[in-house]
Amino acid sequence: MTTLKPERGLLLVAEPSIIGDVSFNRSVVLLAEYSENGSVGFILNKPLQYKLRDFVPEINSKLPVFNGGPVEQDNLYFIHCIPEIIPDSIEISSGIYWGGDFSAIIDLLKEDKLKKDQIRFFLGYSGWESEQLEQELEVNSWVVVPNNYNNGIIGKTNINFWKEKMIEFGGDYILWSNAPENPSFN
Repeated sequence: MTTLKPERGLLLVAEPSIIGDVSFNRSVVLLAEYSENGSVGFILNKPLQYKLRDFVPEINSKLPVFNGGPVEQDNLYFIHCIPEIIPDSIEISSGIYWGGDFSAIIDLLKEDKLKKDQIRFFLGYSGWESEQLEQELEVNSWVVVPNNYNNGIIGKTNINFWKEKMIEFGGDYILWSNAPENPSFN
């Protein structure tokens, strides 16, 4: 399989070979930042048992919160596709934005004006120091692929997203799509 060079807005799909890595086993990560200084991304397919209201009690939002990665898991992060109503957002690519004015989000949620296909919340993020991601790519821990969903990825992804990518890759990857998450269960 030919993979792309990593860059902001692309997806990192965990290779089946990283089984046993608690954080990234069967993960699909959206790269939010990529530079010579390091990389930041958010795991898209690992929902937590929490809802947003568990972290922001002043709003009664049932929006799900996802495990964004192992770094700073005591902080809440978000991506969205509505920069026109969330000021100070930073475009990742293809109409996907990162961050912005959280007080605007609270107001929008109180008014019930945000839908789950417009915004996604994460506890923590995935981070790589300078050249760390390149080293992981050299040992085939990840496949870098385009985000063909553009900003639709915010509402599209689910726990089966990794399995869907394995089927899409075809060949030997199809075998992994149905393998148990823990090989000792086989």
